[in-house]
Amino acid sequence: MTAQHSVHRVEEAEETVKELRTALAKAGITLPSLGLDPVSLAREAPCPLVELGRCSVDTARRLAAVLR
Repeated sequence: MTAQHSVHRVEEAEETVKELRTALAKAGITLPSLGLDPVSLAREAPCPLVELGRCSVDTARRLAAVLR
């Protein structure tokens, strides 16, 4: 995997997190820990993973309702 491809994958993952954060905000949901998992970025050839993190029971309930 080339360095350029790795950079593109990380940028794509960052954009996806922004899109998810925006979509959740429109539904009135905030996931404070939403972001990229730093361990998945530490590899020589990054394989970005999205970290959804923890949330309150109320937030989880609202998220489940939106997904139904």
